[in-house]
Amino acid sequence: MLVLNPVGASLLAKASVRPIRQHHGTTPKVLANILHDDANLAVWQRQLPLHIADFASLLLSLNEPLAESLSLEIANEDAEPNLNGLASSFRDLEGYEGFIADVSWLVSAFACLLGARRIGLRLRVLDTAMCPRFHVDHVPVRLITTYAGIGSQWLKEGAMDRRKLGKPEAEPQSSIQQVSSGDVALFKGEKWHGNEGFGLIHRSPQLALGERRLILTLDWLS
Repeated sequence: MLVLNPVGASLLAKASVRPIRQHHGTTPKVLANILHDDANLAVWQRQLPLHIADFASLLLSLNEPLAESLSLEIANEDAEPNLNGLASSFRDLEGYEGFIADVSWLVSAFACLLGARRIGLRLRVLDTAMCPRFHVDHVPVRLITTYAGIGSQWLKEGAMDRRKLGKPEAEPQSSIQQVSSGDVALFKGEKWHGNEGFGLIHRSPQLALGERRLILTLDWLS
């Protein structure tokens, strides 16, 4: 006979009565849905401006490494984030200024939505799946967008037993959802107050030999 400890019983009871929703829309307004108690994913389905998409594709074609991190202090809602030096080795590529402007807008929107005063930014070129197994993030919320290459994969609530996260044999291959390249996604994690046990289950996509991604992530630090 299976006996749950009090914490396990509480989570099971909560899961049985609480629906979890994922929101998709074609305008940035959809991102505000992540603030809802019953949401753990909000995706702005956008078409990247051509000059930004071309910049990202050209950057990947150079086959050069890129792994940069910034801790951004946001003084107020009207302040421009300081992105000086970001991907500066690619500043001569056509479309660089438009790309930086887009990243700046995303940082400002993320800060405004959450009331964040400090944001962690990571910009990386990946040629392997950084987190290949399905997992949840132990953060309040994370913004993820793939400027070039294939997007992150995720699961609807109930598609996988959370007790089996990290186990390849338990992954429901037929139920995998995918964020499209260019889309902006907010993944709610386990450290969002009230979202314990409901962090979005997701993973990095498997990449074919020679395939690469240009990915931006933003974390709410404080």
